[in-house]
Amino acid sequence: MRPASPHWAPENYADRRPRLLQRAKIVKAVRGFFEGQDFVEIEPSALQVSPGNETHIAGFATQFSPPGGPPTTYYLHSSPEFDCKKLLAAGEQRIFALAHVFRNGERSKWHHPEFTMLEWYRTDTPYRALIDDCAALLKLAAEAAGASHFHFGESRLDPFLAPEIVSVAEAFERYAGIDLLAVLDDRDALAARTAKIGVRVSADDHWSDLFSKILSDRIERRLGHGRATVLIDYPASEAALARRKPDDPRLAERFELYGCGVELANAFGELTDPVEQRRRFEADMAERARLYGHSYPLDEDFLAALAHMPPASGIALGFDRLVMLATAAQNVEEVLWAPVARPKGAS
Repeated sequence: MRPASPHWAPENYADRRPRLLQRAKIVKAVRGFFEGQDFVEIEPSALQVSPGNETHIAGFATQFSPPGGPPTTYYLHSSPEFDCKKLLAAGEQRIFALAHVFRNGERSKWHHPEFTMLEWYRTDTPYRALIDDCAALLKLAAEAAGASHFHFGESRLDPFLAPEIVSVAEAFERYAGIDLLAVLDDRDALAARTAKIGVRVSADDHWSDLFSKILSDRIERRLGHGRATVLIDYPASEAALARRKPDDPRLAERFELYGCGVELANAFGELTDPVEQRRRFEADMAERARLYGHSYPLDEDFLAALAHMPPASGIALGFDRLVMLATAAQNVEEVLWAPVARPKGAS
């Protein structure tokens, strides 16, 4: 088989260049949006003592060899979150980062091992205020790209319409016929309902596994058509970095933004209790060890900073995915200036 031409081949680059120029305009518009609201752009370190402690996110490990000292393992960060929160603890109030981040084992039309994450935080601000930020950024991206609609495949959405807001419980009822709140933390009851709608159940599936299967198989692809969708109020067990809702502690202050059936952003009313955060991290790393045979260290410096962090809301948005929708790209590599080289023999 003849190898595919590299991304820098003139004939390939000529096809990609118009979208890359649109990407540059969107970057400029995003920076202008945040600077106009007195945000400070920060630059996180890519090398961290932990890549993050979410169960299913895999990191890249490397070693630093200091002069005269033993090698130390570091990880490429999977999100700028830890550094952002340390800076909030230091006294910053409104910050954003356009950061290259790294996740192992991910490469598809929507995924890339190195990608750009737009992350921003507002102190002393309710998490639902971030929905307004998301709506504004959708409009800005469309305007910068000269797009009247976002496209992916057969799906279209109007980025100038306010997002639809749907609770997770409403989505489970609407698209899967499941009363989620009736089976919260009841693994067997959720397993029975999962099997009833034709989604495969494994004997070792935990409650969270079943929740994720239903969300992926029956719900996510139905969101964000015609207009963006905000999926809000997740079960507390599915929001490792978020506060519980004061009026309903079964749920967490978390929402996700969807467009054209794909997740664009993930937002939290941020957890600032280091004891609770440690407990959640340890539980997630125990689950990671069960599923994958290894886990990642905790960032003790992050946990120490958390005790000094003010109340805040934060959000991470997949910037490349936003550019994809604004430019009607069908693969993330169409909007990356320099995609990561593929291994020899890979398609």
